[in-house]
Amino acid sequence: MDQSPPDQFAEARRLEALRALNLLDTDPDQEFGALVALARLALRTPIVLVALIDEERLWVSASEGTDIKEIPREVSFCNHTIRGRGIFEVTDAHNDPRFADNPLVTGYPDIRFYAGIAIHAADPKYPRRRHAIGAICGIDHRPGKLDAEQEGALRNLGRLAEGLVASRAAASGALRIAETTQRQAVELSRRDRTFREAERMAQIGSWRFQFSDRSLTWSEGIYRLHDLNVSEPPSAERALEFYPPHARERLRQAMADTRSTGEPFDLELDFITASGGQRRVRTVGGLELEDGEPVAMTGVFQDVTERYQLEQSLRRSASIDEVAGIANRNAFNRELEVAMDEAEREKTPLALVLVDLDGFKQVNDTNGHVAGDDVLRAVGQRLHAPWLAESFAARLGGDEFALIVRDPTLCGDIDTMVATLVENLKRPVETGAGPLRISGTAGYAAFGPAIGSMREFIHRADTALYEAKRTERGTARRSSALMHPPRAISASGS
Repeated sequence: MDQSPPDQFAEARRLEALRALNLLDTDPDQEFGALVALARLALRTPIVLVALIDEERLWVSASEGTDIKEIPREVSFCNHTIRGRGIFEVTDAHNDPRFADNPLVTGYPDIRFYAGIAIHAADPKYPRRRHAIGAICGIDHRPGKLDAEQEGALRNLGRLAEGLVASRAAASGALRIAETTQRQAVELSRRDRTFREAERMAQIGSWRFQFSDRSLTWSEGIYRLHDLNVSEPPSAERALEFYPPHARERLRQAMADTRSTGEPFDLELDFITASGGQRRVRTVGGLELEDGEPVAMTGVFQDVTERYQLEQSLRRSASIDEVAGIANRNAFNRELEVAMDEAEREKTPLALVLVDLDGFKQVNDTNGHVAGDDVLRAVGQRLHAPWLAESFAARLGGDEFALIVRDPTLCGDIDTMVATLVENLKRPVETGAGPLRISGTAGYAAFGPAIGSMREFIHRADTALYEAKRTERGTARRSSALMHPPRAISASGS
């Protein structure tokens, strides 16, 4: 990576683009905080940063896994990232002559692996030019290498970070313009044209609600985002009808709170346009005062559908086992915690089934990993079968699977359900190496007052699984925590 001094003019423009965003030396950013949490799941590294590169320092705008706020620019890995194109990756810093003596490698935070991608922002004076103002990166204390899925996720995270930066700049700029147009009538025409162009480019609009007569005023951008003609101004009550009932109530309450407390609101809500289009929008509002008294509420409205869908896609990809096509261990842990809380609160039934495939290592060793993947996919499909009444299926790793059962009918006859499941797992799987016979051994437990933690719940099902495997593979055993004593359950349920 080229570490020659940067072109002075380009560096000056880069620094101006960075400082125009007013992101340096600020409190932790909530949106970047959500982004690094998402990045930590996608990259599977203990440390994730959104870092901004100032003239002589790196400033951490958001992070997980470290409390570092700033470091000298000259020792930062992100300084290398912004000099190049695409992903910058260091698989083992201890063996890399560029970094072996770096204090971040020899001391805290003991960097061994690094992968980052630059975050770009538009030049304030030359909008077509973009400058690398910082980076989003993952850091590990162990050597590593991104796989293809992680590379794709990191590129998407970089685009998402740039979208957040652009959204922040556009929204704050539009709000400043909207407030200025109301105070400075002499510049109204020029600022109005600028504002309309900013609305069009950033997919935003401004609104104003007058308290005295309950009149609502929209900018042109608001009409565009509602799919309405500017000749059809709606009433305040009609404007709320564009939101689904749950979102409508949140917005109504937020506006009431702002009027009573003076604190501005900032919400993301589901939204339905006049033509039926479903969107995700961000709406921001605050009080307008005259002589210290509130006379109106003004705000900005923005379409964030694309960014929201990308976030949801990244969250889904971070929760799915790509081979089996069902939830992964992280998603399982979250779901089990929710299910236990609900069962305890609502007094509803809940059961946990753990399954180990029998002889899966031999399948891989004899027929290859492609055939092994075919087996894992087939098991994932069988654990997601309609007869299981939307039970939550997950692959915990290797040949280990789990099923969270909430359905009252299935929980009421859990012995029969598990026996049927074990029987279904014995059906041959069609693979590229031909049909393969498989089987699974299961252990299961029912949730009850005696179970005080998720760890204990899993332990009970796991203990039953261990007993079943020790007794006979391809069978199931119920935890002794159930009302009846434990016994081995055959595939027929007897």
